[in-house]
Amino acid sequence: MKKAFILLIAVLFFTRLSMLYMDRTFHAPFRLGDREVSITIEPGAHAGEIAARLEQHGIIRSSGIFKLLLYLTGNTGRIKAGEYVFSGSPTPLDVMGKLIRGDIRYHKITFPEGLTLRETVDEIRQAGFLSYEEFLRTASESDLIATLDPEAEDLEGYLFPDTYYLTAGTTAKELVGMMTGRFKEVFTAAWRDRAEALGLTTREIVTLASLIEKETGLESERSRVSSVFHNRLKKNMLLQCDPTVIYAMKAAGTYRGRILRKDLEMDSPYNTYKFPWLPPGPIANPGREAIAAALYPERTSYYYFVSRNDGSHYFSATIAEHNRMVNKYQRKR
Repeated sequence: MKKAFILLIAVLFFTRLSMLYMDRTFHAPFRLGDREVSITIEPGAHAGEIAARLEQHGIIRSSGIFKLLLYLTGNTGRIKAGEYVFSGSPTPLDVMGKLIRGDIRYHKITFPEGLTLRETVDEIRQAGFLSYEEFLRTASESDLIATLDPEAEDLEGYLFPDTYYLTAGTTAKELVGMMTGRFKEVFTAAWRDRAEALGLTTREIVTLASLIEKETGLESERSRVSSVFHNRLKKNMLLQCDPTVIYAMKAAGTYRGRILRKDLEMDSPYNTYKFPWLPPGPIANPGREAIAAALYPERTSYYYFVSRNDGSHYFSATIAEHNRMVNKYQRKR
């Protein structure tokens, strides 16, 4: 009886000692110093493999202790796949908590308003964490936007400019889906009804919005620039929009940073100095404000505008006034 009592006391003592040791071990920080360590957990990876990789990357001291922690807490099969970043002095409990919560790293990429499809591909190339070849292949097809624009041959105009947060596993194809999906969210049914009321298709509105986006960077001017284009369309006047000529020249590989008079005779359907109505499609990816301006132009009697060379424009109702302003702001300059 006395021996059994002593054995029980010994078991309790060592159990308590083991619990204290494990508690201390699980809370012991492992200092990474100034390092930032990144590790990717693949879908389907088992606990032993994950623990071994964590130890290999210097995030934890012991894979065995980490596996024991997962087992004791019932979290062996609850680790979420993704890319994780560790820094500072994480404890095994900190590491486990991060993996269980799925606090994965997101890569931020921002596309400004007014980029062309090719310029968007360049942004992907510079970002370096996606396949720009796959992005270009997917964006060169029109399936994702076919219900809104049956005439589209690619996704020019529909890769909505915004900030996107991507995980390590995000593919370029998935990003294209996000961007066109964002466009569909923005271009609501009410906006489609408004386009129909104006007698314009979704494609024509997006094309017009792309012209507005490229003509002015001032929010206060967008609806006024839109009014000039709408007024000209109603009168069957040539739009005479320089960015459309630049777009055509870039496509032909002839743009050298400026437009010459001879370029205004370029035989391209995008040349709005030569061909009436809108160009056959968008010349860039417009943002929300430019699309709204295309749908809701300011009511004006303006048919002309010229750059003041400070980012703003002077608007005119007559050709005589416009010519005076061109002479003031452009020719004399």
